[in-house]
Amino acid sequence: MTLGPDLASAFSRVALANVRREYPHKLDHLLAAPPGDLTPRSMHPAFYGSYDWHSAVHMHWLMVRLLRLQPDLREATDIVTSLDPHLAHGPISVEQAYCETPNRRTFERPYGWAWLLELQAEALRLARDRAEGRRWAQALDPFARYIAGRMREFLAFAVYPIRIGMHSSTAFACILALDYARTAGDAGLAADIAAATRKWYLADRDAPLAYEPSLSDFLSPALTEAQLMREVLPQEEFRPWLAAFLPAGLGSLATPPVVPDRSDAQFSHLDGLSLSRAWAQRRIAAVLPPVEAHEFRTAAERHLDAGLPQVVGGDYVGEHWLASFAALALGEAP
Repeated sequence: MTLGPDLASAFSRVALANVRREYPHKLDHLLAAPPGDLTPRSMHPAFYGSYDWHSAVHMHWLMVRLLRLQPDLREATDIVTSLDPHLAHGPISVEQAYCETPNRRTFERPYGWAWLLELQAEALRLARDRAEGRRWAQALDPFARYIAGRMREFLAFAVYPIRIGMHSSTAFACILALDYARTAGDAGLAADIAAATRKWYLADRDAPLAYEPSLSDFLSPALTEAQLMREVLPQEEFRPWLAAFLPAGLGSLATPPVVPDRSDAQFSHLDGLSLSRAWAQRRIAAVLPPVEAHEFRTAAERHLDAGLPQVVGGDYVGEHWLASFAALALGEAP
């Protein structure tokens, strides 16, 4: 299953609607003084849509990615028209200034940070072929460099990883940040991620699969960790590590989760779990011998079959973000 023109168009329409939709909005804002104008658009002129800040960032990423992978997309003109006023120096400088305020130093750490870096990675890839990508990458560059510096500070002080299936997962953030580091040529960030990954996860054995999933997971702690290790370790080191980490194979991680209520913002995370598991399973399968790879690829297709039907036309609590994870699972790696 791949990201063909029809799916790309459907995902584009979802993203176009989301990045322009200011309400409903889940605002994450620490008040350190009497409030001024707290509307999403006034505080976040680039990333005010899509229910919350990080979702707005990765819906922008989705459109940049689709424009690169499907340059003849029917929605290409609409994508450029929509992104040009957002991914411009003025709005992006306001976003950076917001994050630089001392009492907001943990704003969106590390999930939103990672998606901002991944947005820039995608803009840099698009910049090789299109003027729009060059404009957007230039506008994003100062903010991305700032966030990359903050990420390096975080990695230096993070004695422990965050082993969770939600936004604060250090493994997921490092996967996206590493893609940015490699695309942007940030050797320092790439080295810091590799060092932290080895420090946090290299000694891990016998992943506790019985504890997955939790009811609000959209990431698999075990598979996301394994995916990061696949990105950092050479194959000859990764394969024995994986055999010790998942000694019985995928086990329960081969079966898609049950979603009890897709109108519930937390429970709907489980549809995203199907998609993120598929992404990890596909990425890991690519470096395994045929027998082991078959297990991972079969599980990935099963998870895609469960998750993809929920991406378009569902409740807004899922539709504002699921297409991005579908694009990760279907499209090119990070």
